[in-house]
Amino acid sequence: MNNNPPPTTTPVNPDKRLSVDDEFQFACGPHVPCFTECCRKLDLLLTPFDVLNLRKVLGISSAEFLDSYCRIRVETAHGFPEILLKMDSGEDRRCPFVTRAGCSIYLNRPGACRIYPLGRASTKHPMDGTRKEFYFTVREDHCRGFDEPCTWRVEDWLSDQGMHEYNKINDLLMELYVYRTRGRRVTLGPSHIQMFMMACYNLDRFRDFIFNSPFLSKFEVPSDAVEELRGDDVRLLEFAFRWLKFALFSEPTMVVRGQRGEPSA
Repeated sequence: MNNNPPPTTTPVNPDKRLSVDDEFQFACGPHVPCFTECCRKLDLLLTPFDVLNLRKVLGISSAEFLDSYCRIRVETAHGFPEILLKMDSGEDRRCPFVTRAGCSIYLNRPGACRIYPLGRASTKHPMDGTRKEFYFTVREDHCRGFDEPCTWRVEDWLSDQGMHEYNKINDLLMELYVYRTRGRRVTLGPSHIQMFMMACYNLDRFRDFIFNSPFLSKFEVPSDAVEELRGDDVRLLEFAFRWLKFALFSEPTMVVRGQRGEPSA
């Protein structure tokens, strides 16, 4: 990791829940004996935002990235398929992007790699929509980063690792999981799963669906938003989550042409 603050020797409780103002002790880099050990024998979950960023830095389409670098886990607690990074075929099952010098895609690494060694738990209040979250340290037997005399404030770590945008987008995915597991247990048929996979993980195809189908003649989408969807992948992904809430759970996040009302926030 880069940009570590001046090291301290302040002891940090490793077991408690952490707020953004709490501290933890950790450092990583070539000087740490376990460097890149965390990049092997992984079941590394990729979020839609991860897939977006990785395929862009590799200069390939969404479909090419999914075919070449991913595998699908179908059986999940929330009922939606999950995308995992495909490890190499060696005994160590190393990440395809790790080298002896470290991560070859470091600036575009997945969110799970960015936030490590922290984990994040987030919930949304069902009545007022306020979000409550906490963090915790993820300790693995091989990791020696916790032995390093460097203390971070959680908020500083999140900012340094570029996690805020990742958390913002990933929370939209988590909301779909919550809908599915808490009172909205709709049956997901093959067409629903295809819809979910397209909107979340194949933005090229989703964009084609919006602009080369009757979609815009059926739904009211402001003209400025339409232009954003043409060229901004992040806005397109956010829109995809809105559409999935409408299509899968009948949430009023879209307005059908000819019907009164406004989309909810």
